[in-house]
Amino acid sequence: MNLTRLIYKLAFERRYKQLERYATHTHELQQEQLAWLIGRAKDTDFGRQHGFSTMLKEEGQKDKADYRIFAERVPLSNYDQQKPWIERMVQGETDVLWPGLCRWFAKSSGTTSDKSKYIPVTDEGLKLCHYRGATDSMVIYLALNPESKIFSGKGLILGGSFSNEPLPKGIHAGDLSATLIQNVTPAVNFIRTPSKEVALMGEWEAKLKALCATTKNVNVTNISGVPSWMMGVLKNILAETGKKDITEVWPNLECFFHGGIAFTPYREQYKQLIPSDKMHYLETYNASEGFFGVQSSWDSHDLQLVIDNKIFYEFIPMDEFEEGSTTMHAVPLTEVELGKNYAMVISTPGLWRYIIGDTVRFTQRDPYKFFITGRTKAFINAFGEELMVSNADEALAKTCNETGARILDYTAAPTFAVLDKNDVAHGAKARHTWIIEFAQAPRDMEDFAERLDKHLQEVNSDYEAKRYKGIFLDRLELIVARPGLFTDWLTLKKGKLGGQLKIPRLSNSRSYLEELISMNNGTSL
Repeated sequence: MNLTRLIYKLAFERRYKQLERYATHTHELQQEQLAWLIGRAKDTDFGRQHGFSTMLKEEGQKDKADYRIFAERVPLSNYDQQKPWIERMVQGETDVLWPGLCRWFAKSSGTTSDKSKYIPVTDEGLKLCHYRGATDSMVIYLALNPESKIFSGKGLILGGSFSNEPLPKGIHAGDLSATLIQNVTPAVNFIRTPSKEVALMGEWEAKLKALCATTKNVNVTNISGVPSWMMGVLKNILAETGKKDITEVWPNLECFFHGGIAFTPYREQYKQLIPSDKMHYLETYNASEGFFGVQSSWDSHDLQLVIDNKIFYEFIPMDEFEEGSTTMHAVPLTEVELGKNYAMVISTPGLWRYIIGDTVRFTQRDPYKFFITGRTKAFINAFGEELMVSNADEALAKTCNETGARILDYTAAPTFAVLDKNDVAHGAKARHTWIIEFAQAPRDMEDFAERLDKHLQEVNSDYEAKRYKGIFLDRLELIVARPGLFTDWLTLKKGKLGGQLKIPRLSNSRSYLEELISMNNGTSL
């Protein structure tokens, strides 16, 4: 018997049957999550302040939670609003947002007031949300691919590292992937590569070299990571081995579990790197705040919402969304409308009615499926950098102050890597492309571009990581807009000018940028 099928029957088939309940028990499962969360946190500082104990009522052998009271007493919040509670946890206080000591924090790009933010990853969140989500991804993949032999080899899991900043004893901050690798059950280490020591290395060039050396001769059957980072690894392995494509290195590779950024711009590039009919791509939605969804069909790329992993969901209609408001109207999962755009709100083991910043659109009920449609703010997140308008504005202000330049308008978008058809292991790196109309141009445009790129790294830690020694992202490209370009674009492309019509500052799509470039006669740097 196929070893993978045997493992599936013994370890995963029961979980698959539980996932089938998503089609019939959405309300009950979500009510169970809310009651469990409130019950566990009722004696924390946050729980006592918001009267958690009075939200519970016993029915039979299980507690039930009153959602109406929960929504009335607990305000909606973003990171800045939950930051005072989180800061206490980072300093080692116990029983703040969740019982006990939170030892792990996922560090990601920050808000308007901070370079980085620290998302609590509690023990329960780690085990019952993140690890369960990873298990669910494997469960669904094996159900979709009964002929899989994925356990005949190892999985290459691309992880990050922990930061070196001084924190209280026992407290750790870094990439979520580093926390997941550090705490994984020892049994999993028999089916993953590279070693924990290599996976958690902090210096990327040394890590990349060690990763290649220790995995190029391993029977890798699956890979997991962010598409942009994993592509860099695969290209490096091809360069080191001299092979034509990845199938010559890992002939039994059959699945890439990917997430973090949109996969569409990378799909064709991966087909060139891994030209194999047996290769599968399964998208997951595992953020610092929790594991939310996984692709459950080869016929569609929408994601199935995971509804029994200790997360209670709410959704704010985007046509009613107001940044910073704590009193917006949110609806529970069972009241969402298909085709409508929503901001996602979560309550987890460590966060309460937290607006994560992602927007989603549901495509199906019972089970609930959705697409990630973007962010509540304009952004670029093509490579995992999560560059926000606030980052761009701050970096531009610093650059203008240093150079004496003054800006009228700007927009920016990603430029994706170009593969050399004669050698898929090499090609132009990705970068951000900016088009700027100056009221007062800087004396040295090259210097302006260098300074702007440097300041973007200063205000956004994820962009800084992707720009490290130019391994994944090249320095930004600067296109100088001719006078009046943005006014002409608004008039000709949008049909009118007006106070409510604004220039899109940042976008994951190149559509605005391409329109502007086609109307411009400037030069790029």
